[in-house]
Amino acid sequence: MYELAAILLIYYFIMSIVGYISMAQDKQRAIKQMRRTPEKTLLGIALLGGVFGSFLGMRIRRHKTKHLTFSLGLPVLMLVHLGLLLFILGAIQA
Repeated sequence: MYELAAILLIYYFIMSIVGYISMAQDKQRAIKQMRRTPEKTLLGIALLGGVFGSFLGMRIRRHKTKHLTFSLGLPVLMLVHLGLLLFILGAIQA
């Protein structure tokens, strides 16, 4: 049972790294006026578990902070993922 919890936490950790890197790269591309990462892709990464890293990337890199989809959507999605994660981890321990 604890292996499943460890796998889940590792998954969220890896996806958070992917989320942070994708936001940081898109910010760099915006500065250099290069081809950007579609917002659908950035939101998809967040939806698949990278929301914690995406949120950190948004705040630290000051990227997409004026977009309501990100400035309001990511915190809400973060709460949903946190609740889901706590629910699953609680069910695993029971």
